[in-house]
Amino acid sequence: MTRYDDEDLRGAEFRECDLTGARLIGVVMQDAVIDGLITNLVVNGVEVTEYVEAELDRRHPVRVLIRSEEPADLREASRQLRAGWAATIERIRRTSGIEHRSVNDEWSALQTMRHLVFVHDSWFRRCCLGSTELFTPMGIGTTVEPYRGSHGLDLSLDPALDEIVSVRDAQAAELEAWLDEVTAEQLAARAPVPDDDVWPPYARGRSVRQCLRTVLNETFEHHGFCVRDLDLSEAQDAE
Repeated sequence: MTRYDDEDLRGAEFRECDLTGARLIGVVMQDAVIDGLITNLVVNGVEVTEYVEAELDRRHPVRVLIRSEEPADLREASRQLRAGWAATIERIRRTSGIEHRSVNDEWSALQTMRHLVFVHDSWFRRCCLGSTELFTPMGIGTTVEPYRGSHGLDLSLDPALDEIVSVRDAQAAELEAWLDEVTAEQLAARAPVPDDDVWPPYARGRSVRQCLRTVLNETFEHHGFCVRDLDLSEAQDAE
């Protein structure tokens, strides 16, 4: 473990870092923001993860549906997520060019939706359906090489909002049609991940439900990121 003593880390940014087991002792932490996969977080002797998770569930009840094992709940989660994205897309259309803006080095709204195109192709089509088809070219994948530009992705593309929305609508319809027919037994089965070196390699051994949950979680989380950055962008315009 790296140890920092009496260091001035004001304004420091840790992006895509693994801080598992990190200890912050006697620190001053004011106006700090922590965003990520957080479990077993103890603040001044109090384990706060359960409080945070309960508050997130209160604010976003769809999270509870996403964690369900019941097909009906998962269908409802998918429909709520689709409706949330539809409202946000209409919001984007009201401000010309806002879909291209990046805030704090995060993905723009267009890039975020392109990433969800990739999530659907990889975690749903490959992992839930067992598809070996190439990914939709406009998708934006992981930054991990060699997967970033592989399996049909074309990083040179610059699709317009309507083109991306059309693809996402088709993907959402495909997912919901599958959810209308899938059973609890099928969801509990081992995911039919093809045996090749295509993203996501670590999905092998997971259940179909676990892979589906990744799709729904990604759709939910990235919607939150997108709305957050739209709020920030609009606030900057208002200044």
